[in-house]
Amino acid sequence: MTPKPIDQCVRENLEVYFRDLDGEDPHSMHEMLISTVEKPLLEVVMAKAQGNQSKAAEWLGINRNTLRRKLTEHKLL
Repeated sequence: MTPKPIDQCVRENLEVYFRDLDGEDPHSMHEMLISTVEKPLLEVVMAKAQGNQSKAAEWLGINRNTLRRKLTEHKLL
């Protein structure tokens, strides 16, 4: 079975999210979605980089200090 593209998974889950709201207005969706996607991204990249923050930061296209801040925010340090 071929995995679905990430954007399709996000789209489908957002449809479910809105359906589950049952007419209620959503709140802080951007923060919720970024946090939900960012943590597993950091976990996988750090594992693939064998804990090497410099390498992981390079792969992510961000500064190492930014990576450290994000790892701290997600309690991954």
